[in-house]
Amino acid sequence: MVTNVTSFGRSGLSDWVVQRVSAVILALYTLFLVFWFAQHPQVQYEQWSELFKCTSMRIFSLLALFSLIAHAWVGVWTITTDYLTPLSLGKYATAVRFLVQCACTIALFVYLVWGIDILWGN
Repeated sequence: MVTNVTSFGRSGLSDWVVQRVSAVILALYTLFLVFWFAQHPQVQYEQWSELFKCTSMRIFSLLALFSLIAHAWVGVWTITTDYLTPLSLGKYATAVRFLVQCACTIALFVYLVWGIDILWGN
């Protein structure tokens, strides 16, 4: 049986579900924005600001942000475990994979906090 230290007990099915659900949410968000821009071809700051003052739009944007972070994390984890292997990096593969995953986790966390501050800050 193969175990992976960086998987934190996740299964492939849970990764698959996270990827699919987050992709659907991101697609819906993108379609909404495309439709909104089609309805407002000469968008001004006031219109854009008014859109994001609406609580439902903030919640939808927050859901899209969480979806983007989750989607990105599953992708990063998959890529690092598939391509940062002892065959490609030698005996330092586990350390390099761990460092890359830590750097990506920190970046995703910073983006999440920054996005929340933009959406809900003053």
